[in-house]
Amino acid sequence: MASQHVSLSQKDRKAFQDLLSCYELKQLTRGKKVADQILKKYPDHGETMCMKGLILVHLGQRDEGIKLIREGMRKDLTSHICWHVWALVQKGEHKYEEALKSYSQALRFDKDNFNIIRETSVLQTQTRAYESLVESRLHMLRLRPLVRTHWVGLAVAYQLSGNLEEANRVLEHFQSFLREAPAYDVEYSELLLYHVRVLEDLGQLQSAVAFLDNKAKDRHIVDRTAIHTCRARILSKLRTVNAESPQATEWGTQAESEWCALLDLNSDCSDYYSAFLAIRDIDLDNLTETSRRRALEVLAELTVQYPKAYAPRRLALTVSQGNDFKELAKLYIEAALNKGIPSLFSDLKMLYTDRFKCRVIQEIVEDLRASTADNQAPSTSEPTQYLWTLYFLAQHYSFLREHEKAIDILHVAMDHTPTLPELYMMKARILKRAGDPYGAIRAMDEARKLDGQDRFINTKSGKYRLRAGMVDEAEEIFGLFTRKGASSPGADLLEMQALHYLREAGDAHRRNGKLNLSLKKYYAIQKVFESFREDQYDFHQYSLRKTILLSYTDMLKWEDQVHSHPAYIHATVSAAQIWIELCDDPSLGKSLQPSSENQTEVTKKALSKAKKAAHKGNDPSQESQDAANKKVASHQSEDKGLDAPPPKDDDPEGVKMVLANDPLERAAKFLAPLKEFGKQNMDVCCINFDVALRRKRYLQAAQALMRAHSVDAQHPELHLRIVQFSEAVSLLSESTSSSVKSVLLDTLATLKPQVTVEAFNSQYLQLHSATPSAILACAKASQVLGASAEETESLLFTALADSVELVVEDALHILTYLRRLKSPRADEFRIACDKKFELSTVFKSPDEQATLRQCCLSGEKEDTDAGETP
Repeated sequence: MASQHVSLSQKDRKAFQDLLSCYELKQLTRGKKVADQILKKYPDHGETMCMKGLILVHLGQRDEGIKLIREGMRKDLTSHICWHVWALVQKGEHKYEEALKSYSQALRFDKDNFNIIRETSVLQTQTRAYESLVESRLHMLRLRPLVRTHWVGLAVAYQLSGNLEEANRVLEHFQSFLREAPAYDVEYSELLLYHVRVLEDLGQLQSAVAFLDNKAKDRHIVDRTAIHTCRARILSKLRTVNAESPQATEWGTQAESEWCALLDLNSDCSDYYSAFLAIRDIDLDNLTETSRRRALEVLAELTVQYPKAYAPRRLALTVSQGNDFKELAKLYIEAALNKGIPSLFSDLKMLYTDRFKCRVIQEIVEDLRASTADNQAPSTSEPTQYLWTLYFLAQHYSFLREHEKAIDILHVAMDHTPTLPELYMMKARILKRAGDPYGAIRAMDEARKLDGQDRFINTKSGKYRLRAGMVDEAEEIFGLFTRKGASSPGADLLEMQALHYLREAGDAHRRNGKLNLSLKKYYAIQKVFESFREDQYDFHQYSLRKTILLSYTDMLKWEDQVHSHPAYIHATVSAAQIWIELCDDPSLGKSLQPSSENQTEVTKKALSKAKKAAHKGNDPSQESQDAANKKVASHQSEDKGLDAPPPKDDDPEGVKMVLANDPLERAAKFLAPLKEFGKQNMDVCCINFDVALRRKRYLQAAQALMRAHSVDAQHPELHLRIVQFSEAVSLLSESTSSSVKSVLLDTLATLKPQVTVEAFNSQYLQLHSATPSAILACAKASQVLGASAEETESLLFTALADSVELVVEDALHILTYLRRLKSPRADEFRIACDKKFELSTVFKSPDEQATLRQCCLSGEKEDTDAGETP
């Protein structure tokens, strides 16, 4: 149907203006009546149809409204109002790129419409179209040059697009025509600090310092801490960049003074000490004997100057070596244990990378334990010091994987003070590391019962249940602190975007073999990060209006890197691994499909939950209050009423998801955001390779391998994938282009020496024969190369040798692989591990584990060989 514009009479044009006013004033019912009156006379008037459709969307008739808007657009494709309405709907559905296209179309037909330009600029920021953003901000400034926000917005647009010179010029011009710059104005102060940042990023350091000093002197910049911080940072850069300048010494002296001022404000900030030392030409990352000695002297002076600060003393432990470290560590540890600081070990464990320091710390604390063990007089502080000494030693030996010794020390501490929750929490952590998840749960429950109002202990108790695969029981524990009106504790935690819960629940379902529920949790994590992206939309205009520009630009940088968050990476990699499993073995998905009887039971439970929820919401006063709240919310913002309702979840159990016929495509789509953020992550590189190889995207697979090689050339997972890639390249069909083959062969030549794949695997095993993960990788590679089951099993059993540093996690990985191979020796390996790891229960038989689980649920404590030490 051809698009044509229908002209209204003068009287009806006034009615249409009245319709627009009704919408702007949120008089939706009246606006609908006016639209109906116009459409009665002009049934093909596209603009009125679009406006009526928009009102219907606000009134909750979304499908009918969108249908009417589409029809109205077809009637008049040259109307900016039609395109504007459609852009509003798309924006409400969070289709920002599509909404931006619609706004661009609207501007074609009304290029000076200020509202459309403003909304376009917000979308351009949201989609990071910074070059176009500059044009929009310039247009807004030309239309309304007397509004401060438009000058600020243009400067920010130039900065975001990388044109710092223009951003500086705009800020200077804006400040030049201010008749009287306000003093003690917070918003103006923030704008000036932003200008300082622009000058600093531009490299005009002297101008930045001069500008900062002038504005601070005039009391236009009111944040004193920010003044000191900016001056210290910029002066330090000036001294470094212009080291040969005659003024370098003066700049260094001023910078040192500023860092001292900051230390006076916060004497426990480690960054201030590092910067202070850097001004004195002491680089903590590249210490020599001379600079080390100078650093210790400076830190000693600062320790005297700030006697209550821990940072200089802690930094001295990192810097010092030999006898200096012994003396400083003894003073530091004794003072902390005497005060009873539970986090002392967390503070010091970063030093354990140095074996000498680890040994010295152990000697100091053991000596302290011996000296305080004999004297337990209540009138002294030694009993408390003795208790926290035992607590530290338990953490120390657990970290060194001497779990039995750590448990023994903890029992001594418990006999001394049986009411300290930290002791039982530490015992739970030790048992978890030792491979006894059920003992860990019981210990954590003892800690929880000692302090029932502690949310942290409650959370840890639930987390330990998830680690043991007890998902329903974990939700019961979480329910002690979640909202009582929620349909379930898990639903409330999802609403609160509790990433730790979603991650652990997804992993627990995966260990239990419920891949469908696991995928649902991982996709929930993805939705949480999508909401982070959507939530920033409201701040683009607000931040400019309130002139909180430094925080705003920092937020944009954070948003651009948000997909590098560990929780997102873990969820993405885990979900992709599940999709690969479903691709390799489609029967896994079918096995998760519930039977008809189970499906009926699930339906009954869902109906029961719905009835309970309805019963809870039957309070008439509550209903009226909810209605009032919704009414108020609908009037708060034009966009909020256009938000698309959350899609109905017709697959709450994830069964349809695991039965999808395109698992690899779904995995690739999930991994797409990590193309830029996962380059330095081995897990991301490996999973990208796995997906690409199965999709026969060999160039992508080669690229993933090269990235992994740049991260860690000797990583066991990389070795396995080099073997897989080599085999895949050798089996390429003749139809593969010669250029592709050439690239793949060049990649192999870089990754693998010029030997056979079998020799390559053998050489790697010889180099890493004491590493369990390397043994497992070589065994998997042998399977790829066609080795017999007996050879693979024999290779895996070498992990039990005394020369191999086998830990519980690696042993479980090997056992899982043996079971996947359906090896008859899997039980033999399990029993051997059960004997090797005395505290563990994860290597017990299924019947024994079922008994332990039941005992854990009932709260009984049974004395088992692999359980707690009596």
